[in-house]
Amino acid sequence: MSGTTDYEQKMKILGIPAHQGRWLLIPLGMTILLCLGTVYSWSIFRTPLENELGIIASQSLLPYTFALVFYAAFMPIAGFYITRIGTRLTTAIGGTIVGLGYILSSFANHIGILIFTYGIIAGTGVGIVYGVPMVVVSRWFPDKKGLALGLTIVGFGLSPLITAPLANQLISTYSVRPTLRILGIAFTAIILAISLTMKLPPKDWHPQQNTSASTSNSGQRALSSYPGNLFKSRSFYGLWVCYAIGTLVGLSAIGISSPVGEEIIDINPTVAASSVALFALFNGVSRPLFGWLSDRFKPHYIATLSYVLILIACILMANAQTGQVATYLIAFCLFWFCLGGWLAMAPTITLCFFNPDNYAQNYGIVFTAYGVGALIGTLLTGRIRDLFGSYNYVFYLMAFLALLGIVIAQVLLKRERVAE
Repeated sequence: MSGTTDYEQKMKILGIPAHQGRWLLIPLGMTILLCLGTVYSWSIFRTPLENELGIIASQSLLPYTFALVFYAAFMPIAGFYITRIGTRLTTAIGGTIVGLGYILSSFANHIGILIFTYGIIAGTGVGIVYGVPMVVVSRWFPDKKGLALGLTIVGFGLSPLITAPLANQLISTYSVRPTLRILGIAFTAIILAISLTMKLPPKDWHPQQNTSASTSNSGQRALSSYPGNLFKSRSFYGLWVCYAIGTLVGLSAIGISSPVGEEIIDINPTVAASSVALFALFNGVSRPLFGWLSDRFKPHYIATLSYVLILIACILMANAQTGQVATYLIAFCLFWFCLGGWLAMAPTITLCFFNPDNYAQNYGIVFTAYGVGALIGTLLTGRIRDLFGSYNYVFYLMAFLALLGIVIAQVLLKRERVAE
């Protein structure tokens, strides 16, 4: 015990003893994700680029769509290389690619080039870097995985609240192309600087004050083992489907937040747009909260809670009428709240269910549920609106999916114990 304590005391993070310095990694990881989350602020760039390039709205949406697709696609790919080439090098490479995508976008004079520079290059960079802060934080916080992960990914969720006004101000001052260039240079510099701190602790490291607890936990873990093959694990499919449902509903709600407010509730377009800031706040707050809950309760209970909240939101909106602004705000705060919750729950549950040594690869695979949920949700909501002439029927589909999620969570979202 004394040897372990002496070794732990010698470890430093930014010159501070590791058990204290590890807390600095959370705001540093949050800052990286804050830069990456600017991809969600694409709407700020759309109108100026439409005017400069002479393109229509459907075309100006394509760089953003491609960015999301490549971001989701490269998450699992990068996961297999993070531990091989190192967290610091992975962060530096991805951050450079993100910055390069923004800088090259500032010179684009055709929508096809913009799709390549912003959608493919910047989106790829986001996918490469996104998982690194989560891997690093999860290793430094074996005793508070959910809370630490939830706090770290707040940066991605709240990014539009910070970067969108900043980008808007820069566009007003310098125009859109110099703004893309400034952001690209800034993101590259910030992520490269922070990449130096993205270092993993020694294997099986535990904070000093929890040494005795971790010893007993490791002894308890000897009684069971993690599933050897992710794709042969029932709990993996339970997690994947539950995550896909959570993101499908959440991202669908995000996509229709403003138009639903205008069409169903008949609120002022300016009020509908500004309410998105409130929704984003709930999306950010839910991440550390659901992470904290995931540390203390079984995953299927927390998943069920999120689906019940979604059901309440669906019932509110299915019965909403013109002028019921409070109903609209409460319902969509719940939708955004639950999406943020799943972005904290999924990585935490992945750590709980499967071998933490393979966390980067495992969560990369689980994260494909996010991409599938985003794609299907976007297509379905648009199709339902076209077929029925109203977004009302979207909430019936969401309610059905929430009920399905409750059943799947209760049956499959449970850790499998395999005798050694």
